[in-house]
Amino acid sequence: MRWLHAEWTKLRTLPSTWWLLAATVVLTVAVGAAAASSLTTQVCRTPGACHEDTVKLSLTGIWLGQSTCLVLGALSMGAEYGTGTIRTTLTAMPLRLRLLAAKAAALSLLTAATGAVAALLSLWTANLILPVEGPTLRATTGSVLILTLVALLGLALTTLLRDTAGGITLGLGLLYIAPLLSDLLHSPTWQHRLQRWTPMPAALSIQATRNLDRLPIGPWPGLGVLAAYAAMLLAAGGALLRKRDA
Repeated sequence: MRWLHAEWTKLRTLPSTWWLLAATVVLTVAVGAAAASSLTTQVCRTPGACHEDTVKLSLTGIWLGQSTCLVLGALSMGAEYGTGTIRTTLTAMPLRLRLLAAKAAALSLLTAATGAVAALLSLWTANLILPVEGPTLRATTGSVLILTLVALLGLALTTLLRDTAGGITLGLGLLYIAPLLSDLLHSPTWQHRLQRWTPMPAALSIQATRNLDRLPIGPWPGLGVLAAYAAMLLAAGGALLRKRDA
């Protein structure tokens, strides 16, 4: 437990941690409220008449809130590389895989708690604007898991690259640029493949509560794609962390 306590202490004492967590909540709720507000009577007389997935609409902000979670994950490792304190850390905790596991655990707990607040506030705020109809448990739980896995993705990429900016840049590319490629391609086959196998379009399928048969990939398998990216990159980062010097 001392490993986890040490990483928790480092994470919570980073000044950027609480700003990024607050930004995650604010961005998620604000974008979700804006998306709900866009469904006016001029666009659609009632949400039911348009067959709108109001649960997914309410959680639209996860798409933007994930960016701050990625940055938080990157900083949880990158801050030590940037200041050179990683050498002190590795001297005090020479079992490097345990160190990475402790960082991942502390980061996951903090991000999951923040994600739960953000998702529940998004649903509550959107429900003040329009009735949120449909099952919410899977979509809400999945949204929290998305934010947590994206934070781990940031941690993994920064561990691999030993550079905060590089980890953030590559992470943002995976989350946002890869999905844009599916819109630019004119091949339905490749559009379908990108929506199934790039982390964010696949993971966001967990929020759907309507027309599940039309999704490129099922809700839980889609979330599994993001989990696979995070797990593989963490494993690669852990392997390199063991082999190379600080």
